[in-house]
Amino acid sequence: MLKMLLELFISFAKVGVMTFGGGYAMLPILQREIVENKHWATDEELTDYFAIAQCTPGAIAVNTATFIGQKYLGIIGGIAATLGVVFPSIVIITMLAGVISAFAHLPAVINAFAGIRVCVCVLIFNAVLKLWSSAVKGRLSLLIFLLVALGSLLFDISPIVFVIIATALGIGLVQFGHGKEER
Repeated sequence: MLKMLLELFISFAKVGVMTFGGGYAMLPILQREIVENKHWATDEELTDYFAIAQCTPGAIAVNTATFIGQKYLGIIGGIAATLGVVFPSIVIITMLAGVISAFAHLPAVINAFAGIRVCVCVLIFNAVLKLWSSAVKGRLSLLIFLLVALGSLLFDISPIVFVIIATALGIGLVQFGHGKEER
């Protein structure tokens, strides 16, 4: 059991240390580590965890780590995975906190952060493409996707509202027999 807990901690620490740009930038790294390498979840399960993590308080990557750790080894697994994913950030932030303000005005540092932001956008885009194949599987899920995408572009509404609306649409369509093609 201790070996499996350590494996959870280390796997999520690898995700945490390799990620710059927040929870969304972690999505492709989580997918590779958790689905492809460790097989602790399927693409569909990971997509569900991302959706639930988005709706619950806290960071999406931390919440996702907690869900996966809990699924794999119960409450203690959730704790190990959560500690693993936040540990690198705590160490790095602690080291940088004292020196970042002294160097933040330097052109090299400003340009480095600009480059990191562009890279983060690409990582998020890649995560969207990977999630697309497991989430949008038919005309009805495509319709829900388009409605939510359009709604998020036109209205400044919390993402939670869109998740609730999409959930209700998904349930409603299945209840009325229109969603059977996507099961």
